[in-house]
Amino acid sequence: AVVKANAYGHGAVTVAKTAIAAGASGLCVATLQEGIELRTAGVQAPIMMFGVPRTPAEIQTAFAHNLEWTISDRCQISLCQTAVRQNPSGKQAAQPHNLSVPVHLNVDTGMSRLGVPWTEAAEISQVLQKAEGVTPLSLYSHFATADELDCPTTEQQSQRFNQVLQDLSHRGLKPSVVHLANSAATLSDRRWHFDRVRVGLALYGISPASFLGDRCQLQPAMSVKARITHLKEIPAGTGVSYGHRYVSDRPQRLATVAIGYADGVPRRLSGVLKGWVRGYPLQQVGNVTMDQTLWIVPAEADVAVGDIVSLFGEGWNAQQWADTLGTIPYEILCSFSARLPRHTIESQAVESDKC
Repeated sequence: AVVKANAYGHGAVTVAKTAIAAGASGLCVATLQEGIELRTAGVQAPIMMFGVPRTPAEIQTAFAHNLEWTISDRCQISLCQTAVRQNPSGKQAAQPHNLSVPVHLNVDTGMSRLGVPWTEAAEISQVLQKAEGVTPLSLYSHFATADELDCPTTEQQSQRFNQVLQDLSHRGLKPSVVHLANSAATLSDRRWHFDRVRVGLALYGISPASFLGDRCQLQPAMSVKARITHLKEIPAGTGVSYGHRYVSDRPQRLATVAIGYADGVPRRLSGVLKGWVRGYPLQQVGNVTMDQTLWIVPAEADVAVGDIVSLFGEGWNAQQWADTLGTIPYEILCSFSARLPRHTIESQAVESDKC
């Protein structure tokens, strides 16, 4: 289960514990800090970091927290060995000096972001297998275009990855664990499943590829809610919010809702956002501000200060926000700030303006 970036904005600790309880064999994060957060919260499952080590101190810290690094360059093998030879400090003082750093080898088959060149992967993997002070746990790569139907780049990456495995076999080597598939690849083709799959966006109920269509019956895991903090009647001709982008054309009831762009509501959705309160639809008007948004309440709606407004619902979710803005749902989900409290369905919402 991929829980980097605060579990795509959903809350890393809660999602990690839920995923492990549901059967996930391990977790993936991006940074050392993300891994430490999970360990501090009591998560005991294997945690793989996509990020690469830069200093011996980082490697020693990761070892102290039982975290697993990614190797994307042969120089990082010697860096791990240097960390082993140096005297660990702090928590690691009690660790034996012959510690072995657990690592995963990332192979660049066409993403061009991180990873050893696929043409050199078998050789580097052999070096890694023989290197003292490191323990190779898996070999993997990452698709660049798995969310596109019948994309030749995806097939090319698959062929290159399989060629690496063949080259390793010719050298008498077989990685303990092999993984390649992200969410889109996991849902579209079993050829790419290998020993493990790395499910990210799909874990949160958003389809990673439009071509999956009805094959992908997912329900978004996130809802976004906030409370009405103020209600007022405004006459025709009243300007609303910064810049008066909206001016009422008739008497209307206006609700102030305690959520804004500092919470992750894009300002570019000003005047486009839709919400629901007690089953009534709301239309957001005026510029989204840092901490507040303003909404027109239907005349027939029986609402009051303290009522909860849902911004995700009735067809509006991260995908719809992303489509409107010309971006991807990943960006929307990851943009919700830490000051928005995260609650599970089972937990009771605290009395807060932000729900």
